[in-house]
Amino acid sequence: MSTVVTTRKGKIKGCAENGCLVFKGIPYAKPPVGELRWRAPQETESWEGTYEAVRFSDKAVQGDQNVGFYGKEFYADPAYDVGISEDCLYLNIWAPEEAVGEDAKAGLPVAFWIHGGAFMSGYGSEQEFDGAAYAKRGVILVTINYRLNIYGFLAHPWLSKESDKGVSGNYGILDQIAALKWVFENIEAFGGEPGNITIFGQSAGAMSVQTLLSSELTGNMIAKAILQSGGSYGNGIHRDMPLQEAEEYGERFAGLTGAKDLDELRAMSTQELEKPFGQMMEEAFTSGKGLFLVPNIDDYVLKQGYNHIIEDKKLKHIPYLIGSTKNDIMVTKEQLAAGEKGTLYEGCMAFGHKMEQLWNEPSYVYYFSRQMPGDEEGAFHSAELWYVFGTVKRCWRPLTEADEQLSDRMLDYWTNFMKKGNPNGDGLPEWRACSEADPFVMEFDV
Repeated sequence: MSTVVTTRKGKIKGCAENGCLVFKGIPYAKPPVGELRWRAPQETESWEGTYEAVRFSDKAVQGDQNVGFYGKEFYADPAYDVGISEDCLYLNIWAPEEAVGEDAKAGLPVAFWIHGGAFMSGYGSEQEFDGAAYAKRGVILVTINYRLNIYGFLAHPWLSKESDKGVSGNYGILDQIAALKWVFENIEAFGGEPGNITIFGQSAGAMSVQTLLSSELTGNMIAKAILQSGGSYGNGIHRDMPLQEAEEYGERFAGLTGAKDLDELRAMSTQELEKPFGQMMEEAFTSGKGLFLVPNIDDYVLKQGYNHIIEDKKLKHIPYLIGSTKNDIMVTKEQLAAGEKGTLYEGCMAFGHKMEQLWNEPSYVYYFSRQMPGDEEGAFHSAELWYVFGTVKRCWRPLTEADEQLSDRMLDYWTNFMKKGNPNGDGLPEWRACSEADPFVMEFDV
């Protein structure tokens, strides 16, 4: 077994943990600081010697997550916390021990995870994320950090003017594409198959997945996709944000900072930008506009709205797995009492049916309904993450052996899909594709 791999940029040393090899905090782009703030990610330089990838990087600039419901759920354990910095463009890789070295088992499927957090927060080494269960099943897991909130999605006429594409915003999406490109070009060194990359994500991560699937910039780098509580057709949480509207928000934000030009705006510290950002968020939510720092339709990253891209057959023609949870966002108690399952569920079903209409290839649809013990939140938005990453033992809730079994079952389905585009395998209940004639949905519960 070796913990050193040779990539296109230089040698990288990882560490052995929990029966697999872990490479933490690999730089996939130059630090987006100083003059590189609010610019597309720049390729890293090669390095001499061996890069020590043995600790997770800082997370992107964001507010304090250890508050409220999600603070208790995912961010209360300081052992999993990391620093905060604009220098955040790093990724992490978990690979089976036999994937690296002279006698390496090559050509393994790759799972590329994009975290959620409303495009405002989150990071790739959160407590609930881990790749040991994937490595055990012969899949390489990659998690990434990308720029968030004003650093990842601020659009402004100043920024569009200096861009050779005439666009701005979408920096966080361009980060994701840069990370995907890095993986596509280097994952063979870790035992992975660049032609078999499954991108998957949850909430804003799933919205990011659908954005990458909708963008011409990702080319042939994506083989399969899993969208958890965020992907949809028709009904869903996507917002078609025109570049001009995004720029208008950016102009308001710049006005709140008092900056007279782009140089002044770039020169401001993260602390100086914090107050005007808070004011802008308060204005947006008070006015009912909600999230405004989201991917925009700039005719570069995105050339059309999400539904139009699907209708015009410009979404990637690949296998899909998509789903939501019982108590997901936008699901009310009244809806559940009336037997309705909510907007996201309907959007997932519509997505699957549309894939069948377009290509005669229905998708695999799931519904996570485990009522989580410990409070009254039920199968809340993000509840499935403990199960999908095999980390139920890290959860504060009184989960049982049945939860571990549910996690194993979901991991088997997920990794089977990553291997061959079909979640089924030996010993698993059959998961039929969701077609118009047979609208089958796999329900996950203990």
